Amino acid sequence: MPGFNEIDRVRMPEGGTVNSGSPDGASRRKRTFSDRIPKSLLMVAALLVAYGLLVVWSAVQGNETYSFSRQALGVLMGSIVMLMFYQLDYRQLSSYTTVLLVINVVLILSPHLPVIGVESKGAQSWINVGMQLQPGEFAKITVILLDASVLARYGGNLDDPREYMKALGYIAVPFLCIMTQPDLGTGLVYLFIGAVTLVMGGSRLKFLLITLGAFVAAIVAVFAVDELMKSLTGEYKLLKQYQRNRLLVFLDPSADTSGAGYNLNQAMIAIGSGGLFGKGLLNASQSSLGFVPEAPTDFIFCVLAEQFGFAGALLLLGLYIALILSCIRIARNAGDLFGSLIVMGVVAMWLFQILENIGMDIGLMPVTGIPLPFMSYGSSFMMVNFALLGLVGSVYAHR
Repeated sequence: MPGFNEIDRVRMPEGGTVNSGSPDGASRRKRTFSDRIPKSLLMVAALLVAYGLLVVWSAVQGNETYSFSRQALGVLMGSIVMLMFYQLDYRQLSSYTTVLLVINVVLILSPHLPVIGVESKGAQSWINVGMQLQPGEFAKITVILLDASVLARYGGNLDDPREYMKALGYIAVPFLCIMTQPDLGTGLVYLFIGAVTLVMGGSRLKFLLITLGAFVAAIVAVFAVDELMKSLTGEYKLLKQYQRNRLLVFLDPSADTSGAGYNLNQAMIAIGSGGLFGKGLLNASQSSLGFVPEAPTDFIFCVLAEQFGFAGALLLLGLYIALILSCIRIARNAGDLFGSLIVMGVVAMWLFQILENIGMDIGLMPVTGIPLPFMSYGSSFMMVNFALLGLVGSVYAHR
């Protein structure tokens, strides 16, 4: 397979070399409609969606806060959005870096508008336009396109420190905007997408290590300054108390089982009670009786594990692995570096959210409000996942 920085050239069987962007492409015969569809990817995604609908249906039974019909509507609307993105020629977006940056800023800051902005659970993350939407979720699409557009211009060889700093600046803007809400979980998703894009885009290892060191130093500085502010003013200024509590609970889950550590402990009880094959559909007592908070959204994995046990969780992980591997295969065979970076950005988003969501349920990651791809309740997030499937399909179709 060609490397990402050599992806635009393929070798013909006769030994001649042609550009894959030419009308002839890498094959002598014209691709049929069937050739342009990533069948294995869509099959895995369909299984994930069906599995997710089943688990969400069981999780919302008797809960008036959530509506299964709304989730089903999200799948329907998402399918339409997927087809729209699939029909789009992704290559036309490669030169719209500034436009993508502006769209990101507008999307992420729109919840601050006085008329449509909605505050929920201490964060200004939602807008009401006849229905409540979370623009930060939709911005994940434009963040992926922005990062891919920025890094693709270097042709897989980013070795100039000034250009590297410029690329970092583009990547940092969405993160800084989302932190005004504040939404640290979504912000971390943005950063991970940027980090993977930097690596796959050919950034020098020295630059990456320096950036990682600076990021760790910044985290330490935030806590140090916050402690100083606490000693001077009597309260923390940089981090909210619930954010500090989540970190303390992650370090010691038994520290406050009835307070800050309640969610994590109930989640682990629910998962453990599922055993090998689970309690059966609609028999998830921990989540159905309200012991596990936000069961259909943040802790949907607990519902699955309690009902279907270790076997059901293993099936979900197998589907996720198949999804990620299918995307990586498409990235390696993409027609250009821009397409490869788009697909790897999608992989980064899904992989981070899978690891974080499942990890927080079993105590391996701090608790955050990051949903589980194709599984968690939420029409906005479901439409985003379908849109990303369409983007990956567009890269596959134009390979």
